[in-house]
Amino acid sequence: MSEDQSRKRLGRGLAALIGEMDKPEPQSARAPAAEGRMPIAFVVPNPRNPRRAFADSDLADLTQSIREHGIVQPVVVRPGKERDQYEIIAGERRWRAAQRAGLTDIPVIVRDVTDRTALELAIIENVQRADLNPVEEAAGYQQLIDEHDYTQADLAQVIGKSRSHVANTLRLLKLPDVIRDMLVDGTLSAGHARTLVTATDPAGLARRIVEEGLSVRQAEALAQAPADPGRTERASADRQPKDADTAALEKLLSDATGLKVSVSHRARGGEVRIVYKTLEQLDELCRRLNTN
Repeated sequence: MSEDQSRKRLGRGLAALIGEMDKPEPQSARAPAAEGRMPIAFVVPNPRNPRRAFADSDLADLTQSIREHGIVQPVVVRPGKERDQYEIIAGERRWRAAQRAGLTDIPVIVRDVTDRTALELAIIENVQRADLNPVEEAAGYQQLIDEHDYTQADLAQVIGKSRSHVANTLRLLKLPDVIRDMLVDGTLSAGHARTLVTATDPAGLARRIVEEGLSVRQAEALAQAPADPGRTERASADRQPKDADTAALEKLLSDATGLKVSVSHRARGGEVRIVYKTLEQLDELCRRLNTN
């Protein structure tokens, strides 16, 4: 089968693929002794599975369901590197829950596929089930691009999403780790996170989105707003080392007010900043100014 035909086949979706996978495999030395079932000890997770997070509450619910009804949909596996070892292609959550439920064997579908096809199937299953968080989805797409020379158009066809969805998802990988963590734990939505990619201070804006409950449109407007030139200039001035005269003046003013005072000189003029922490400190400052 050609590469184009393979990608078109994958593009039909997981349901069609599982249907094809359900056809009996030719018997071989590596086939499980009981047709369609395999000792759970023979099955190992795929280290390249794009899904990394498995919520304990979800696993607990699935474990209880498996205890009562068994595994309804087989786990899709492929021959591993060791004898009597099979690597999971799709269904790691069911395998984990089956272990918790104390099952000794599970229903499987054995497919002998390449690394690329195994990764495609894992991504397709998880994306269609909405099991991947946005960071895992983006990392899976990037893995196909890096390891198997996929274009964004190829990915869109394979997973059944638009090209813009693929491009926007990949952009999430450009965000700082602190924002990625917020995506993983669900504090921040993918829609909000996409607005932060071009923001001047993405981490600061992310915290504001969460604290103020901003909508995606509001976050987008803030991210696109031009930076305050005065603020940028003040920040740059604050980073410059102070000369001895300025430092002495700041100390004099701090001693006189009892508060932290900073003096910034710019090309035209400057500013004096007095920092207070409580309203009582502000009242005391006003009293001293009125007295003098």
